[in-house]
Amino acid sequence: MKTHCAFPACRLLLLVFLMLSAPLQAADRDFDHFTTGFILTGAHTTLECSRCHQQGVFKGTPRHCAGCHNGVVAVGKSSRHIRSNNACGDCHTTVAMLPARFDHRDTQGACTTCHNGGPAPGKNPGHINAGNQCERCHNTLDFRRVSRVDHGAVQGTCETCHNGRTARGKHGRHVQTTESCDTCHDTNSWRTARFTHVNVDGRCSTCHDGKQATGKQANHITTTDQCDTCHTTMGWVPARFRHMNVAGRCSSCHDGSQATGKPSNHVQTTAQCDSCHTTMGWVPARFNHVNVAGRCSTCHDGSQATGKPARHVQTTAQCDDCHATTGWLPANVNHANLSGTCSSCHNGTTAKGKSANHIQTTAQCDTCHATNAWTPARFNHSNVSGTCSSCHNGSQATGKPGKHIQTTGQCDSCHTTMGWTPARVNHDFVSGSCSTCHNGTTARGKTGNHIQTTAQCDTCHTTTAWTPARFDHSGVSGTCSSCHNGSTAKGKPGDHIQTTGQCDACHSTAGWKPARVDHAVVTGSCSNCHNGSTAKGKPGNHVQTTAQCDTCHSTNAWTPARFDHSNAAGTCSSCHNGSTAKGKPANHVQTTAQCDTCHTTNAWTPARFDHSNAAGTCSSCHNGSTATGKPGNHFVTTQQCDSCHTTSAWKPVTTYRHLSANYPDHGSSLACRKCHTSNNERISWPFAAYQPDCAACHAGDFEADEHKKVDNPRILYTAGELKDCSGSCHEYTDSSLTTIRKTRTGEHSPRKGDW
Repeated sequence: MKTHCAFPACRLLLLVFLMLSAPLQAADRDFDHFTTGFILTGAHTTLECSRCHQQGVFKGTPRHCAGCHNGVVAVGKSSRHIRSNNACGDCHTTVAMLPARFDHRDTQGACTTCHNGGPAPGKNPGHINAGNQCERCHNTLDFRRVSRVDHGAVQGTCETCHNGRTARGKHGRHVQTTESCDTCHDTNSWRTARFTHVNVDGRCSTCHDGKQATGKQANHITTTDQCDTCHTTMGWVPARFRHMNVAGRCSSCHDGSQATGKPSNHVQTTAQCDSCHTTMGWVPARFNHVNVAGRCSTCHDGSQATGKPARHVQTTAQCDDCHATTGWLPANVNHANLSGTCSSCHNGTTAKGKSANHIQTTAQCDTCHATNAWTPARFNHSNVSGTCSSCHNGSQATGKPGKHIQTTGQCDSCHTTMGWTPARVNHDFVSGSCSTCHNGTTARGKTGNHIQTTAQCDTCHTTTAWTPARFDHSGVSGTCSSCHNGSTAKGKPGDHIQTTGQCDACHSTAGWKPARVDHAVVTGSCSNCHNGSTAKGKPGNHVQTTAQCDTCHSTNAWTPARFDHSNAAGTCSSCHNGSTAKGKPANHVQTTAQCDTCHTTNAWTPARFDHSNAAGTCSSCHNGSTATGKPGNHFVTTQQCDSCHTTSAWKPVTTYRHLSANYPDHGSSLACRKCHTSNNERISWPFAAYQPDCAACHAGDFEADEHKKVDNPRILYTAGELKDCSGSCHEYTDSSLTTIRKTRTGEHSPRKGDW
C-alpha cells in the first residue's frame, strides 16, 4: 500500500480544500469576536486564529492571562516578578506589559521588600544617601515626582547632595557667592528665596543686571538713582518714590507707559494729578467741589464717577441734598418734607424695612423710631396692657435669659421700661441666705480667692453692690499678713518699704490710704528710704544741696517746706529763676529790684512795696493786671486810691472826709448808707431842688407850724430863706457835732433882735 497519493490526486484534493475554505474566510471577516467572551484588544488583535483554533475548532484556551502567558505558549511571569496572586490584568494592560499599574493600598511591609532591585526597581546608584523609607519622599504613583524631602535629619551642607549629580545644584546664572544654600533658600522650595543685603557691598545693579538677578524692566522710569532709593531689599513692591525733587508735571511720568496713568473713565479735567491725588498713593483722592458748576449727576453718572445705585430711593432731588461732597456716607435724609408713610420707602427694597422678628404692630415707624437712626428706639409702654412676657418672650422682643433668677415676679418688678439694666432687686422681701441665689449659677457668687469665712454675704456687702465692702477687723485675731498675703486679700506691693512692722503700724483697717509713717523711731538719713525707689525721692529740678531732707521738709508732708535763707549767698534770682525754684510770674511789676526788696524769705505774700518813689496815679499799676486793682464791689468813685487807702496796705481804710463846704460833717453817728443809698460817691437827694443846702435832705423834717418872718402884717419865710437850716435857725449844741438843736434860743420874732 502506498503511503502517499499520486501527484495528480494530491492536486485535486488541494483544489477541493481551497474551494471549501473560501467561504469560511469570507465569513471570518464578518465575525464579532467580542460575542465569544474572548475580547481581543491591544496586542491580541494581531494574534493568528491558529493560536486558539485548530482547523476551525476551538482548542479550549482558558480566558485568564496565565493560560497562555505561561512561558511556553507566550511570555509569562519572570522569575523576578513580585510575588502576587493577582491576575495579570490587575496591573498590566493588553497593549503592553509596561508600564504597569500597581495598587499599593493592600501591600504590607516596607517599600524595599519589593523595590530592592530584584522584583521591582530599587534605589538608583546616584540616590542621596539616606536611611529613610522610600515613602518619606516618594509616592506610590511615581518615583520621579518627589513630593517632599525631610531635611530635618540630614547632616552636612546643602552642597553634599545639591551638587548637580546627586541632586539639583546651583544653576549657571546664580549670584556668585560662597554662602551655603540655606542662607537664602529653605528646604521646602527653592523659591521664594530670601536674601539679606545687609553685608552686601556695591550697588544694586552689580547683581540686579538682568543676568544674575532680576534687573530693571524695560518700561521702568528713566532714572540714574540707585534701586534702593525707591525699593527695599525685602521686595520690589511696594516701592516708595520721593516726588519732592521731581520737576515737571505728573503726566511726564504717569502717562500709562513709564508709570500708571489716568484711567479711561477718569473725570474729564485739565487739572494736574496732585490737585486731587497725593504722591503717596492714588487713593484716597480729594476733590474740591467748591468751584464745580452744574449738577452732581453731570459727573456722577456711573461712568466718569460713581453714580446712583439701582436700589436708590426714587427721587428727583440733587445728590448734595443728602450727601456731602467729601463722601457718600454718612448721608442725611431730610424727612420733614416727605409725604406718605415710612413704609413707602422703608419696604426692604428701596430702603431698609421692618425686620422679620419685629413686634407685630400697625403703628407707623416714627411712632418708636426717629428719622435719624433706627436705634435707639423709644417705645411707649404706658398704654400697653397685659404682662411684660406677652411681648418679651424671646420671639417678638428680648425675653428672660437662660440663667435668670427663678421667679414668678413680673419683669417690671426689677426692670424699667426704659432699659433692662441697671436692674433693681428688692432684697427686703427675699427669704433665705444670700448664697441661696448668689451661688455662681443663679446670680454672681463668691470669687475663688475670697477670704475663707462662714459669715453671710451681707455681713460685709450691701444688697445694692458688692463694692465698696465693709469688713469689721475688731474681732479678727492674728497679724494683718494672715489674710493680706496677696492671695486671700491684697498684700504688700513689690516696691513697699522694707519693714518687719505690721501693716496697721502705718495703715488703718478702713483703707490703705492715707498711710501714716512714724519717723520718730526711724534711724538713718531720709535718703535711705526717700531714694526714688523705696519711697519718693528728690525731683530732678530740686535745689542743689547736700542738706538732709528734714532740714526743710517735715516728716508729715513735703509741702509746705521751710528754707533757711540766712546762709544763702548770692541774689534771690540765683535760685528763684523758674527752674531751680519758683521765679517771677509773667505779670509781675516791671522792676530791676531784688526779690527781697518787697518779699520775705519766709513766703511770697504778704509783700511790702515802697511807694514813696513811685510816680503816676495808683491805677497806673493797680489795674488788675500789673498789680491788684479795685474789686468789683468797690465804691463807685473817681477819687484816687490814696484818698482812702495807704500805700502800706489796702486796709484799714481811712475815714472819708467831706471836704467840700457844702457837705459839713454830721458826726460819727451818721452811717454812710444813710446818704449813699447806692454804691456810689454821688448821693440821691430826697429834695433835689434844695441841693446842696440842708433842706435837700431835711425839708421833710420842717415843723408844720408857720415860720413867720413878721407877725403883723403876717409875712412868712420863703423856702429859699429857710433851705440852709443850720445857717438860718438851727445849730449844733456841742463841739463833736453830734446833736443839733431844734430851735435857737429865744423867740422867733422879728421884733426880737436875737434870732
